[in-house]
Amino acid sequence: MVSILGLAFTVFTVIFLLELPDKTALAALLLATRHRPLPIFLGAAAAFVIQSAVAVLAGSLLGLLPREPIRIGAGLLFLIMAALLVRRNLRRDRAEEQQTLAQEDRPHRRPFVTAFSVVFVAEWGDLTQLATAALQARYQQPVVVFTAATLALWVVSAIAVVLGNRLGAWVPERPLQFAAAGVMVLVAIALISGLLG
Repeated sequence: MVSILGLAFTVFTVIFLLELPDKTALAALLLATRHRPLPIFLGAAAAFVIQSAVAVLAGSLLGLLPREPIRIGAGLLFLIMAALLVRRNLRRDRAEEQQTLAQEDRPHRRPFVTAFSVVFVAEWGDLTQLATAALQARYQQPVVVFTAATLALWVVSAIAVVLGNRLGAWVPERPLQFAAAGVMVLVAIALISGLLG
């Protein structure tokens, strides 16, 4: 059985690594280059609270299924997410993604509403939301999973907002995505083999 603190650390680490190179972090970064940072962070943070709650609820419902299939299914889901992350990283044109995100930022909207809207829409079915649901389905600790996942998302948003457009120069995106995929593969192997509780 995984301890509460160990589970919180695992959830935080997995979600942090998945979110750091993600499109929503990039959106917060881009928005923060054109608006005051606090409304951008608060808008993104509010959207992440809702998305984490939805993921935990979905994971709780999945958790009603028998334990062994959930453990193996969660592991397989992590493998699929790792493959999708690597595939997206190999195919994505960053300039095209930045242009799409820039078009979503309409100047007549308030920064809080813009950040909330962009993050809320972008997070539906995102890897971090699926990972949160899978972790909740596996461990059935809604408060711990929700809190750790939300804090990880907030930390990434804060980093993106505070560093603005300098983040891209300091932290290369592709290595982070491959590192996140590697962590997901390790978590998947541990789940499927039964090493993670």
